[in-house]
Amino acid sequence: MSLPWLVADVGGTNARFGLVTRRGGQPEAVTVLDVSQHLGLADAVAAYLAEHAGGVRPGAACLAIAGPVDRDRYRLTNAGWSGSVTDLGIPRTVLLNDFEALAISLPHLAGGDLVSLGGPPPPPGLTKAVLGPGTGLGVAGLVPVREGWLPVAGEGGHVAVPVVTDLEMEIVRALRADGLPYVDAEHLLSGTGLPRLHRGLALVRGVAPAARTRTAPQETAGETARTADTLTTGARTTASGLTKASGSTAASGLTAASGLTAAQITSSDDPLCVETVEVFLALLGGFAGGVALTFGARGGVYLGGGVLPRLAARVPGSAFRDRFETTAPALRDYAAAIPTSLIVAEQPALTGAAAWLAQRFPEVEL
Repeated sequence: MSLPWLVADVGGTNARFGLVTRRGGQPEAVTVLDVSQHLGLADAVAAYLAEHAGGVRPGAACLAIAGPVDRDRYRLTNAGWSGSVTDLGIPRTVLLNDFEALAISLPHLAGGDLVSLGGPPPPPGLTKAVLGPGTGLGVAGLVPVREGWLPVAGEGGHVAVPVVTDLEMEIVRALRADGLPYVDAEHLLSGTGLPRLHRGLALVRGVAPAARTRTAPQETAGETARTADTLTTGARTTASGLTKASGSTAASGLTAASGLTAAQITSSDDPLCVETVEVFLALLGGFAGGVALTFGARGGVYLGGGVLPRLAARVPGSAFRDRFETTAPALRDYAAAIPTSLIVAEQPALTGAAAWLAQRFPEVEL
């Protein structure tokens, strides 16, 4: 008797589940469950299968987790879920970090799933890389191997921020003086980093942000596509939320951030917000270029995450692609031949989980 495969994309706020009923097929019966309403992963899986999948028993499963994984064990950052997938009672279950799943999805994305951000069409069969400014900044690579593709997870978002211009250097110096001793890429190139970048620019320009407001709970650093609504949607803002500085504007380290949310900054036509986005895209281009060179990603660099979809129209007029190509001036021709693309697919991590099962267990019958 044929059995479906279970795929999941589990973040700190939401857990997305789906069933794959045929080899090479897209996940079906996709359902989003609220993590806070379940005691743990086993409880959420049981609820999905019973209430949304007709009580089927999967023959295999692949779960993408927004947190550290080690063989059969997982720990979901910001949700308190941890344990072993052996508790799920599914015969063959594998775990992936969420960015590993996003990386594996890349060869299976095409057409309406991608928007070009510059460069030639992606060539097939070459190493790829993916990065995603969401609540944090995730990075992974994808290397071709005999069996198909091998994802390479890492913590590239915590390398030093790739400042080049005098303004960018001044912003970093201002944030360090403001209480942030080390400024890594994630500190500025993420949904939580945008307000910090806005604050740093305000300090350089001689204005001080108002007290920060928070409109949505924080999710995990690796939770990329799932943060699109909280990071990039919201009422249009035309006021900067800033006042002229008088006296010290020091704040405490990682809490030093703008009075505006990322959603307000990306949707505002206030000059300081516009400039913040310009600096953000320039830095992101340099960071993406560094990722491309590190992985040798001649098959393309792909960008996901919740911040970029609303900024896609602003990328062509920004310094993003120039900074990407000039990350290492001596290798400009090398970088210029690497395509950059924005992922706009709705559930790429589920697609990646399904592809990983098909590659990992080719003998499983569907």
